[in-house]
Amino acid sequence: MPGSERNPDGWRGWPGGKKFALVLTHDVEGPSGLAKCRQLAELERELGFRSSFNFIPEGDYRVSSELRKELTRQGFEVGVHDLRHDGRLYQSRRDFDENAKRINEYLDEWGAAGFRSGFMLHNLNWLHDLDIKYDMSTFDTDPFEPQPEGRHTIFPFVVPRPQRLNGHASADGYVELPYTLPQDSTLFLLLRETTPDIWLRKLDWIAAHGGMVLLNTHPDYMAFDGKKLKSMQYPVELYRRLLEYINAKYAGEYWHALPNDVAGFVTLSQEEASTSLLKDFRSAAPTIPADSSELSVEKAKRRLRGKRGAVLLFSHYPADPRPRRAAEALINEGAEIDLICLQERRDEPKRENVNGVNVLRIPLRRRRGGKLSYARQYLTFILTSFGYLTLRSLTRKYDFVHVHNMPDVLVFSALVPKALGARVILDLHDPMPELMRTIFGLPEHSLSVRVLKQMEKRSIAFSSLVLTVNRACKKIYSSRSCAAEKIRIVLNSPDDTIFKLKQPALSNGRDSEPFLVLYHGSLVSRNGFDLAVDALAIARTTLPQMRLIVCGTRTPFFDSVMKSVRERGLEESIEYLGAQNLTQIVAAIDRCHLGVIPNHRNIFTEINTPTRIFEYLALGKPVIAPRASGIQDYFGDEDLIYFELGNATDLARQIEFAYFHPREIEQIVRRGQQIYRGHTWSRERATLLSAIGELL
Repeated sequence: MPGSERNPDGWRGWPGGKKFALVLTHDVEGPSGLAKCRQLAELERELGFRSSFNFIPEGDYRVSSELRKELTRQGFEVGVHDLRHDGRLYQSRRDFDENAKRINEYLDEWGAAGFRSGFMLHNLNWLHDLDIKYDMSTFDTDPFEPQPEGRHTIFPFVVPRPQRLNGHASADGYVELPYTLPQDSTLFLLLRETTPDIWLRKLDWIAAHGGMVLLNTHPDYMAFDGKKLKSMQYPVELYRRLLEYINAKYAGEYWHALPNDVAGFVTLSQEEASTSLLKDFRSAAPTIPADSSELSVEKAKRRLRGKRGAVLLFSHYPADPRPRRAAEALINEGAEIDLICLQERRDEPKRENVNGVNVLRIPLRRRRGGKLSYARQYLTFILTSFGYLTLRSLTRKYDFVHVHNMPDVLVFSALVPKALGARVILDLHDPMPELMRTIFGLPEHSLSVRVLKQMEKRSIAFSSLVLTVNRACKKIYSSRSCAAEKIRIVLNSPDDTIFKLKQPALSNGRDSEPFLVLYHGSLVSRNGFDLAVDALAIARTTLPQMRLIVCGTRTPFFDSVMKSVRERGLEESIEYLGAQNLTQIVAAIDRCHLGVIPNHRNIFTEINTPTRIFEYLALGKPVIAPRASGIQDYFGDEDLIYFELGNATDLARQIEFAYFHPREIEQIVRRGQQIYRGHTWSRERATLLSAIGELL
């Protein structure tokens, strides 16, 4: 996981100046695994290694005191693995309290200092009830686990005890040791890998960054006899090859330690550090994951189950991505959703269930035009939505109404549901005054803009919660319409199940002509398709093989630009793909060498944070973005390729730079991906659920 290699604040390195740490652990899940413990220990001893064996106290087997003592005498460690390994440890706080007492008895009886939950389930706050020195129930990254959100660090970290009721923080806590190599069951049983190559590559990466190589294997799944493998087995030789590789490549370079040793080292380092460093540990996001966010999301999920919500959308569903992802996130947590939107085509059903969302489409076409045309369409939709919600509320009480702007005043369609107790959520995709100023060229102090600002203020006052898309928009709303505390930011991140994170595998096009530059998005004036064409004309003098790929719904603006393209003789250098769905967009980005976001300079593009930036970065591709506050609120000077907003000549120069400097570009993409990782849809979805759950 890019970014997880960052050193913790105050990091002083491993004992003896070693390059990295190595920790080997085993979870024994059943009688067959128990029977193989001695063979596995012997294999490790033969190669000069020691490990920790974690046993289930009340599972399908009973571990003898003789085996535990034999292992510890030989230099191995013994830990407690869950209580019953039935997936119910964290089912309720009351049950956990009772189970914790039993676990503590086994910890004491076995002389064990460490713990690991079954199925890698975890609640780091609750684990303070255990008498442990360390826990190993988390990982840096593992999307195959039931709780797939990783800790995003390849280093151990301290989990401080929460503040006590008297307000004094306790300095004690325990050390969390995330596993950093994928589990053997994932590689060899689930993914059916036949070599340990993934282990070796990840180990090399961790070693290069000075982290902790921590592996969890299961003797249950290891085949020692060399005979025909059973369905849930892999040859133990794959594990042996890993150990031999470590010995051969890194002899003398690593600190081989037991989990208890690492926990003691981290604890001692903390005690030697200053009080200010302890505070830094607690606040450092990469090293001290905030379990409070996990808990708030879990609470939100419980609050959403069985709730009824209505969604108002002056757009098309499911084509509009932000409303679709929000509605499906709520559905997945047990809410019931009725959604009112526009009918895009006459053959589109007026009523339909889309992935659990009950969709009602109003036969109203959205048409671009003058100010009166916008007002007429908005008024029709508002009145229709008001009537529908009023009638539905008399027979079906709503708990909340989620309104997506534009227009802001669409929230007043929820007047009756609000009077009956519903909470109203206003989701501000765009600030209407700024957008209308951009579209119609309105002066800031014109009557129309002043009216829009008043509508915004009154709409926000009517709502119970405001969601918006970035920090720049939050600053605008909080400066003129409400307190900042009423606003939560949910970024328009791409769906990470579609835009799956890829490592940069960059080619600048030299070996495979032509050099493909992609523009995808709305083909309207402010988004600068004409600017991209101007940059193409300039860059072709240096890069005659450059081609501009264009994706988007055809518009009059697009037609006018293409007319100029033909007049300038550039048509052979432009390929228009038309409107593309998300899967096709992914294919287009995969195909290209470089993406561009060629915005013109205006008040709207100054504050916008284009989702397309995240889409390119997710797929490991470089992107040229405008130097604007809405982008630089999130990305530093070296995290993206920037051009001067609205400047075609500078855009052309940056395209040439991307072509001629592939190594520098690869590093820029890697830094940009670190920013993106903090704002994936999985994370933004958690913010959305927490905000609505707290409201309810």
